[in-house]
Amino acid sequence: QVQLVESGGGLVQPGGSLRLSCAASTRIFSLYNMGWYRQAPGKQRELVARITFGGSITYVDSVKGRFTISRDNAKNTVYLQMNSLKPEDTANYYCNAGLGDLDYWGQGTQVTVSL
Repeated sequence: QVQLVESGGGLVQPGGSLRLSCAASTRIFSLYNMGWYRQAPGKQRELVARITFGGSITYVDSVKGRFTISRDNAKNTVYLQMNSLKPEDTANYYCNAGLGDLDYWGQGTQVTVSL
């Protein structure tokens, strides 16, 4: 069982920045594909960004050029740097770790973009 602990959420004004972190409790973190998802009230959970064990990265179109996903395998941590935040980025952000049939989720961290 892998535990994922997110941090870094909060309230920020439009145009501001936040950095989310997700620490994983596994010795083989480097083998996992890692992703950040978000879910806004009344909406389905969507993939925001993903980084594979090999370092390949994908983003949902709405965050391209504003968000950056990265990982530090030495610290068992994946990050999501979010710049130029917009009100529509408001959501609960979840960390995901996948390896074959294994799939783990964190508890989520709330991001609110508002004046």
